[in-house]
Amino acid sequence: MRALTWHGRRDVRVDTVPDPVLEQPDDVVVQITSSGLCGSDLHLYEVLTPFLSPGDVLGHEPMGVVAEVGPAVTELSVGDRVVIPFNVSCGHCWMCGRGLQSQCETTQNREQGTGASLFGYTALYGQVPGGQAEYLRVPFGNSLPIRVPQGPPDDRFLFLSDVLPTAYQAVQYAATPADGTLVVLGLGPIGDMCTRIAAHLGVRQVVGVDLVPERLARVEARGIPALDLSHGDDEVLGAIRSMTRGRGADAVIDAVGMEAHGSPVAAAAQKVVAAMPSGLGRTVMETVGSDRTAALELAIGAVRRGGTISLSGVYGGSATPLPMLTLFDKQVQMRMGQANVWRWVPDLLPLLGDDDPLGVDHFATHRMPLEEAAQAYSMFQDKTDGAVKVLFTP
Repeated sequence: MRALTWHGRRDVRVDTVPDPVLEQPDDVVVQITSSGLCGSDLHLYEVLTPFLSPGDVLGHEPMGVVAEVGPAVTELSVGDRVVIPFNVSCGHCWMCGRGLQSQCETTQNREQGTGASLFGYTALYGQVPGGQAEYLRVPFGNSLPIRVPQGPPDDRFLFLSDVLPTAYQAVQYAATPADGTLVVLGLGPIGDMCTRIAAHLGVRQVVGVDLVPERLARVEARGIPALDLSHGDDEVLGAIRSMTRGRGADAVIDAVGMEAHGSPVAAAAQKVVAAMPSGLGRTVMETVGSDRTAALELAIGAVRRGGTISLSGVYGGSATPLPMLTLFDKQVQMRMGQANVWRWVPDLLPLLGDDDPLGVDHFATHRMPLEEAAQAYSMFQDKTDGAVKVLFTP
């Protein structure tokens, strides 16, 4: 089959690789019809290279049609249409039973000290082949795939794999009072969807922040005020305070993470680490803070005393510094983590009807053949051509 594979920093290629096969009795093989390019894929493209090996198949936002089922699969049949969550979770362990699928005890990577395995996402998370490919082996065929109706276009349901549950969890973790103010930092796919979900759930004032003109305009077109970060942090913080009687936002979602524009020193450190031999690079990332924390620092400045910061952006350095005195003094609450996809599916499926309140049918800005995936990664990394959400068609 054809699949997108990693070969080095900023070097991804579509190669011919072996077809996936059933390995366990409850496996299914899915023929992929659409697969998304996620902002966190750019961490693999740029920053987390010490945890990748040449030939790793990327991608964790796939959907398609069941092509083959193992003998123990009773909940799916060949031809069923399914979305695959990015967490590889069993659905029946202690963690899954508590809605913490991202911490699934069956697939936890204990040697790495990390949570559940993820499709297409480095040795840190199981090195499981991903879904930017023509076919994908999916374990736990009776509980992991999300069966969706035939008929509507893939765009209606594809975002159940990651974007929708990640944004929904970020909004839930923010716990903004209905009469309060929520600020969303970063208006890429997750941040954009956060603003839509928060507004749909009735948060009185939702404000977006970014520095890419097309992303600001996209959010403003849906009636959400947006602040241009290119004018500087101080101006953005001043605008937020003027909207909130000087207090700051009740809640802030950091939907940026370690790709934040900001510290040139941290940016240079990321490039150095990415260029190191894999073993040395892993050690440095596991012991030294090399993240660009500009977005997190802005979130801390923007949130009111006693407010909440919800982190959905990915940070990678285990020693990333935090201003603990400021956090303590402001009595800031923080919630974070990989989205627990199945935890939110029952809340999200009713929002995917023909009325389309979240605008998923037209959420993607680009649909490209899988064969052009390398160009898509470069375009998305450089934020050119108005790229916010790119989907691949094998």
